[in-house]
Amino acid sequence: PEFQGADVGADVQLQDGRRLWVFGDTLRSPDFEGQRFVRNSMLVFENDCADVVLPADHGALIPDRDNGIGYWPMSIARIERTGYDLVGVAVQRVSNTNVPDGVLAFENLGSSIALFIVAVGQTPQLIDVKDLLADDKDPTRPTWGAAAAVHDGWVYLYGTANPAKPYVFGFSLHVARVRPDDILNTAKWQYWDGDGWKASASKLGTLVPAEGGVSQTLSVFEKDGRWFAVSKKDEFLGSHLVIWSAPGPTGPFTEGPAVAEIPSEASTGLLRYMPLAHPDLLPRPGTVVVSYSQNSTDFDKVDDDPFLYRPRFLRGDLPR
Repeated sequence: PEFQGADVGADVQLQDGRRLWVFGDTLRSPDFEGQRFVRNSMLVFENDCADVVLPADHGALIPDRDNGIGYWPMSIARIERTGYDLVGVAVQRVSNTNVPDGVLAFENLGSSIALFIVAVGQTPQLIDVKDLLADDKDPTRPTWGAAAAVHDGWVYLYGTANPAKPYVFGFSLHVARVRPDDILNTAKWQYWDGDGWKASASKLGTLVPAEGGVSQTLSVFEKDGRWFAVSKKDEFLGSHLVIWSAPGPTGPFTEGPAVAEIPSEASTGLLRYMPLAHPDLLPRPGTVVVSYSQNSTDFDKVDDDPFLYRPRFLRGDLPR
């Protein structure tokens, strides 16, 4: 009853072998004793068992702010410590619109970081949530943490933005980095401007342009010395699942061929959106497991059969 359907989830494997998944909008069963629809949730997988991390008030794992603004997870990363993992979840602050679901169902107000401590074998504990900048609906401002990767002592936080003019469906991709212990202190962040790392975000290098660009939320990861960005090209109204590749975290990123078709269907109301990669899940050389959200504009269909509102999985080939 605590978990009937949800948007896609980002995952990370802990030092004790368990796997954490954080999900976006989550639907609970009608007889659930608590908040039925929440902006975020978490599952813990161990062998063949999955447990829901349920807060005491039976609401969202990361509680809404007092003004009703919710937190929608984008990416997850962890730093291993002695006896515990420090897990960071990058989230976007969202307010509701009148669209049933999908990327148009909320307005993005900016990025935040939620920190969890997960002791070996124990339940994850939320210890802090920090809003990085003031609320702002401006889509040209990057949403930092749309993807995240930990590599060589740095946390790379990728940001996505959409230009005001001309309007395009895709998002541009940018990158910042910070040492793990300073992740909540934006004064310590460094931003890639196309030539080097700078202390100011006033000039940002573009890793992928918005035209023909990535989804608002995506995955970026390193594998065997190459970097990959996995996304649906041209966001919500696109069809192609694409993998971009690069020699390093700052690019240059080269678009590969479409590895799958995941179109939305206006005639039936079927929505497919926001694929995420899971590079260490069921690994196989030269490939990656990808999940994507599936939903319907007809909420009655989802209410009758929540299995319609669960991530789907596929395996795609990595560009050579």
